[in-house]
Parts: sequence; C-alpha cells; structure tokens
Amino acid sequence: MPETLVASDRPATSDNSWTRREILQQPATLRATQAVLIATRDAIDAFLAPLLAKADLRIMLCGAGTSAFIGECLAPWLTATLGRPVEAVATTDIVGAPHLYLDPKRPTLMVSFGRSGNSPESIAAVDLADARLSVHHLVITCNAEGALAQRAGPHGHVVLLPEETHDRAFAMTSSFSAMMLAALSIFTGVDTMDARVEAIATAVGNTLTQADGIAVDLAAQDFERVVYLGSGVFQGLAREAALKLLELTDGAIPTAFDSALGFRHGPKTIVTARTLVVVFVSNDPLTRLYDLDILAELRADGRCGAIFAISAQDGGGDTLLVEGASAFTESDLLFPYIVPAQLFGLHCSLRQGRTPDRPNASGTVNRVVQGVRIHTPAA
Repeated sequence: MPETLVASDRPATSDNSWTRREILQQPATLRATQAVLIATRDAIDAFLAPLLAKADLRIMLCGAGTSAFIGECLAPWLTATLGRPVEAVATTDIVGAPHLYLDPKRPTLMVSFGRSGNSPESIAAVDLADARLSVHHLVITCNAEGALAQRAGPHGHVVLLPEETHDRAFAMTSSFSAMMLAALSIFTGVDTMDARVEAIATAVGNTLTQADGIAVDLAAQDFERVVYLGSGVFQGLAREAALKLLELTDGAIPTAFDSALGFRHGPKTIVTARTLVVVFVSNDPLTRLYDLDILAELRADGRCGAIFAISAQDGGGDTLLVEGASAFTESDLLFPYIVPAQLFGLHCSLRQGRTPDRPNASGTVNRVVQGVRIHTPAA
C-alpha cells in the first residue's frame, strides 16, 4: 500500500445490494435531511425553546443498537457545545433497569432515534418514561409509520427524515448518518449546520470514492480480528464501525473497539498477526497526539497484520486521507469517517459469499429485533 492512500485504482464492485446503494447515497441523504430541518425549523424551535430554557432539564439521547451509538457519538460533543449535560442512554439499558436510568425528580427531554421506530425496547422505554417522569419526547425517525412516530403524544415532536433514509438493508448506514446529522443540526443550530452541510456531504462523497478500492484490498487480506479505536466522539463511532463488520459478516470476524488510551489497559492483548487495527484520528490538537501515539506504538510493536489510520491530516503509514477536512470539527468528521468502515464491512461480507442485505442466513437476528419480552417492573 502507498504511504498515504488518497485514491484507488480498484474497479468498483458489481454488487447492487441495498447495502451498497444506501452507503453510496449518503451525500444526497445528508443534504436532503438538512433540507427537511430547514423546512421544519420553526416547529422544532417552538417545541425545544421552552424546554431548553429549563436549567435543570435532563437531555437523554436514546436508541437501541446503532441508534444508541448515535447518542454515544454526539453526547460528549453536545455536552461541551451546549454547556449542559447530555447523556447517551441506550433504550436496552433503560428497559432492563429503569430504576437506574430514569430520575423522576428531573424534567427530561428524551430524544429517541429509530430507523423503523419499531424496536420493542425503544417503544417500552418511551412507555416507562411516560409512567415515571415529567418527560417530553423528541423523536428522530426514518419511518412515518413506525410506532415511535405514531405515539409521540401531546408532549412530543416528531422529526421525520426523508423516506430514502429508511434503509431497506439489514445493517443501518444512511439512516445512522442522517439521524446523527439531524440531532447535531437541531441542537447546534439548523442555520449553523446549513452553512456546513455541503462541505460535510462533499467530504463524504470524496471519501466514498477513495475508500471503495481500499476496502476491497483490506477485505482480501482475510483478517481474523478487527479493532477500531477512536478518542472522544470517535469512541462511539469505533463502536458503530465494529458492529457494522460484525453484522455484515454474521459474526465471522470478531471485532472490538476502544479509545486510543484505553486500548493499552488490557484490550491490546487481542492483537495477533491476523488482526487489523483501524484508528480514527482526531483533529483536536491534544486528542490527535494520543491517536498518533497509539499508531506509532502499534507500528513499532510489529504484531498487527495491518494498522490503518483514517484522518483529515497526515496520519503517517497507511492512511486514508479525508480531503478538505483538515479544519473540520470533531462532530463534522463523524460523517466521512464512518463510510470506510461501512464499505469494509460490505466487502468482507461479499468476499465471504454472503448476501449483504441479509447476512444472517439462520434468521437468529433480524432487521427489526424480534423475540424480546417486555417485563413489567415492580411499582
């Protein structure tokens, strides 16, 4: 591989799965999502302004699986940007132990993310919050017919994203980025985001072009394990990247995620000669130093099968350089950074002879989770 990978001479795959189409459509769906927010910003502001005026308002970013990881990506950034705590709380955690996560003493804004809006835990979490809290609901969803969209109630507001973001494939891709953009835009200012969305969408498009052939090359190396590392907002992104590969290969390639600093504290033992480690490199001057340190350490160890950086600046060694993003905020980098991981998962799935839209042939996992029994908590 060249020292800094900025383009690929690999031909595009002939795969025409929904998974591939939904990965590639993200520049368009990001623009379309922002257009929806511009068109509905007055209603959004009217709903949110009185709530955000409450100094003790608790803001919870909630979802299950990939939808939960949107919150993990955004919560640190929004906490710093808004100057008030914003928590990422998975609906799977709320349902399993509501007494630990629902505080009846504080007014709450529950932000629910849902591609389909039909995940049993996400519906149950809303019901539990209604029963226990003084709560308002902001629902960000890709499905107008989903349960979340239908039951927001008089204390709720639904932000319905463009229909094309309602991914048909098993793995969430464009729905993830669209819902994340919607929340980022809503809480940092729709007009502010409108000035940035074109640069974000362009960076995503450029990265898709660069990353496709690189992903083919990496998939061809048949790694036995893959680790994603990210600091700050990118730890949540590393978790999402790890899940995409796990989902699209039906668990055939075990994955892990961690922060650059946390990886040394035991998890680094996962590394073998058949392990790929991918590091999402921050633009923040301090955080970036720690990301570069772990890259240098892993390269010096000489134990990994491959070490790969995704960076908006030079990452040294094998790096996918996100062009035109050297001045991006951490939050804006989330969007171009995730697409190489999505493409890598897709090409690993294809290399293994799987059907990316339905990689789990046994049917033990499903596009909308099934088999969940919701138990009634004690009063």
